[in-house]
Amino acid sequence: MRTNLKYYFAAFLLIVLFVLGNTFYIVHQAEQAIVLQFGEPIRVVKEPGLKFKIPFIQNVVFYDMRLLNLDPPAQEVVLNDKKRLDVDSFTRYRIVNPLKFYQTVRTEEQAQSKLAEIVNSSVRKILGRITLQELLSEKRTVIMQQISTAAKIDAEQIGVSVADVRIRRADLPLEVLQAINARMKTERERDAKEFRAKGQQEAQQIRAAAEKERTIIIAEAEKQAQITRGTGDKEAIKIWNNAANQDKAFFEFYRSLEAYKNSLTAGDTSLVLSPESEFFKYFRHSLKSGK
Repeated sequence: MRTNLKYYFAAFLLIVLFVLGNTFYIVHQAEQAIVLQFGEPIRVVKEPGLKFKIPFIQNVVFYDMRLLNLDPPAQEVVLNDKKRLDVDSFTRYRIVNPLKFYQTVRTEEQAQSKLAEIVNSSVRKILGRITLQELLSEKRTVIMQQISTAAKIDAEQIGVSVADVRIRRADLPLEVLQAINARMKTERERDAKEFRAKGQQEAQQIRAAAEKERTIIIAEAEKQAQITRGTGDKEAIKIWNNAANQDKAFFEFYRSLEAYKNSLTAGDTSLVLSPESEFFKYFRHSLKSGK
């Protein structure tokens, strides 16, 4: 009998603990809660502590009260000047109206999906009014404020307060970058061809000028050489004439020796002369002297 009482007491104790576990709940400092009765919200709890609810009839949904981050995928945006950009943004937000949050999106996963649509729409709407030059100018801060304001107004519809929206990166699409690089490459190649053509033209001009100067220098040198040779020949003739006038017999003898040398050493040249010729008179004189 005592054994059965122990079992009954243990079962009763488990039932009591189970009921108490479904009666009390704890709200942490970083959380807020909505008490639901048969799926309908009946009250919002934002104060932390141990709370009470009707077991089995009511249940509790918890939401984070802290500042949360949203990092949606990058999207392509067309600016007012028809420039396309891949814009990567991030958002900081907080759940401020849990009742409206539960009624519209219920879970934080669905809230992030909805908030990503709101932020992306605000980014496209605001950036669609400006040009790329304005986005890169000092107006960037004002533009970010406009995007945050537009996102904040739309986010209030789901019980969320947007603290800030920032553009982390704004790049040209890959195909646009490739087209720009191809155009820049073409322009650089055209510039290189122009520089090479100008260089070749200048090189030809320099070579032509150098060739002209060379021709002039050579001509002047030849002219000066001819003048010098003419002066030398004139002086040599003058010297020879002076020498010949001083001793005509010796001059005649010297000229004959020069003639002998040139004729007898002329290679394959043959001379047919009479021994009695005037050309050999100094030979005859030498032979007579030898006798």
